[in-house]
Amino acid sequence: MTSLFSHNMIFITGKGGVGKTTLALGVALEAAAQGHRTIVCEVGEHRRAPEILGVAAGADGAETQIADGLWSTSISPRRALEEWLSQQVGSRSLMQVLTKSNAFQYFVAAAPGTDELVTMTKVWELTQDERWSRRAEDPYDVVVVDAPASGHGLALLAAPATFASVARVGPIAKQAGRVDAFLKDPHRAAYVAVTLAAELPVTETVELQAALAEQLGRPLDAVLANQVLPRRFAAADLERVGAARGRPRVSTAPARAARSQAAQVVEQQAQLRRLRREARAPVHTLPFVVTERLGLEDVRRLGRSATRAVA
Repeated sequence: MTSLFSHNMIFITGKGGVGKTTLALGVALEAAAQGHRTIVCEVGEHRRAPEILGVAAGADGAETQIADGLWSTSISPRRALEEWLSQQVGSRSLMQVLTKSNAFQYFVAAAPGTDELVTMTKVWELTQDERWSRRAEDPYDVVVVDAPASGHGLALLAAPATFASVARVGPIAKQAGRVDAFLKDPHRAAYVAVTLAAELPVTETVELQAALAEQLGRPLDAVLANQVLPRRFAAADLERVGAARGRPRVSTAPARAARSQAAQVVEQQAQLRRLRREARAPVHTLPFVVTERLGLEDVRRLGRSATRAVA
């Protein structure tokens, strides 16, 4: 594939707990370092990117600069819906009356996928010259989406096509159709799965690629296998460690640690072989960073490694 940063949106998802938030921020930092006006977009009301960088988070829905060339925002579906309705209705005061009415609450509850639609529309809007929120800033060159875990991430991506099909005509159908076309365009949107070299995350990644192909007609652009352990011990090393057990003044703790890590490496390599066999996208590995807490430079290095591997 071409460089990740030739796309306007980079959608990063994967099973929960695989490190996708860290990698999303790392990729965004690298995009900004390369001169792209970038925003990292957290779905939901999370604000982890400013926290990692030690920067105060902005108000709900605000676009806060957190580094040179890099902004951060979080998308609350309800706030995004209110912004979208203000643009459609043309009156914020009327919108506030509408959103507080029982009839409107029942409508939203009876229309599954509404939150997902407005969330993806808000992400799409960040790449556009004209924005419903009427902010004066330029559009972003690169929008890095720290998406929810795979299942919810797929629901976000499916919502525009669903609403475009159901509505058929009118402003909702027109805008949903534009968002859906954007998501399906291989030159505008890139999809990256983050996984661990373990059975369940690999299985979920394989299922994700199949669902993405079915929903958007798109493959994954890349798979990032995170936290891969190095091969530290050859078979001969383990034999020598085993032979040393029981000798006077020889601690058994290092021997246990060596055997444990060697077993983990064997399991990881087996899962990586399976992943490369079943994945249609290129699979790239990222190292396990040995630290009590990831620092900013660790995040930068991971982002640099990820983008160089994909490019």
